[in-house]
Amino acid sequence: MTWFNQLPAGAIGSFQEFRSLFLHQFASSRKLRKTELSLFAVRQKDNEPLKEYLQRFNAVALEVPSTTQEVKASAFSQGLLDGDFFKSLAKKPIFKFDALLARAAKYINMEDAQEAKKESRGEKRKEVKEETPFKKPRIDTRDKKPPFQRVNDVYTPLTVPIT
Repeated sequence: MTWFNQLPAGAIGSFQEFRSLFLHQFASSRKLRKTELSLFAVRQKDNEPLKEYLQRFNAVALEVPSTTQEVKASAFSQGLLDGDFFKSLAKKPIFKFDALLARAAKYINMEDAQEAKKESRGEKRKEVKEETPFKKPRIDTRDKKPPFQRVNDVYTPLTVPIT
């Protein structure tokens, strides 16, 4: 609205002129359409679960509606890290994105099961550690002792000659 109010009175003679000025002013705000190359830019991050990578990929794929199943499958495969699912695709390639999603679902379930198993092991280990302490806590007595002091400063002289 600020842009419109700053226009001088009578500066616009027709709707076509207004349209041209408006588009020129706000051209940089226009949302650019994503292309199929945008799909190839999506990469799986280190330590990112397959499920999260698939969600990010699908979010970008929704913005590229004209792409084919083959291009989606190829772009998704190219962005994968070298893990179990990537090795499975290298052994038996899939060229349709829907079929790739079906196989990915199996690997996602496997990752979820592995994660749940790790978490349950970690909790059991914590419980065992709390119930049976292997080491007794060390008591720090350094600060409680008085500093070293001499007990006797006077000594008896030796009466026997040293030979």
